[in-house]
Amino acid sequence: MLSLGCLYEKLRSRQVLYKFVSSESIYDEVGRMTHHEFKDELTARIVAFLTGIGLEVSTGDISEKTFLPGIFIDRGVLIIDESKLEYPGDLLHEAGHLTVIPSSQRGQLELDVSKMAADEMMAIAWSYAALVHIGLEPSVVFHPGGYRGGSQSLIDNFTQGRYFGVPMLQWVGMTAEGARAKEMEVAPYPNMIKWLRE
Repeated sequence: MLSLGCLYEKLRSRQVLYKFVSSESIYDEVGRMTHHEFKDELTARIVAFLTGIGLEVSTGDISEKTFLPGIFIDRGVLIIDESKLEYPGDLLHEAGHLTVIPSSQRGQLELDVSKMAADEMMAIAWSYAALVHIGLEPSVVFHPGGYRGGSQSLIDNFTQGRYFGVPMLQWVGMTAEGARAKEMEVAPYPNMIKWLRE
């Protein structure tokens, strides 16, 4: 993991859409990001989960319009501008995109992480598993401001066990469902075998 200083220099050397915020409270003594700098408790809770599973998260002032307000991805690092973040649950969705990408490609991702339908379905399924794990209401991720008006349909389907994207998560070894879960002697989806694709 990059130190705060190294990450700052790496980002400063590029023309990026945000200004890195330097703060002694961002990283603890072993270089992991802490979540104490977030004003919103929900955002802090989500960030604690994301950093806990090994995703790189940082804060910054995002100066340009992004697809999801307050969120920018730069070389696999999830950058958060809390002043522009409208829905903290969007962090789980974007993190879902990062987690389902092979680890060898994760550090190359920038801006819009994927336009492939399969990746989108996997990210949605991953974000549902994450919110269940954290203990959040589905509406935190599937909020009225997203999913082109289909948020309630997603909530209804996932809470009633009508999942999509899960077979692909199973195929890459991140979860298991039904007979496969029994065979592996693991809890089925929405339990995850691993949160990050290898």
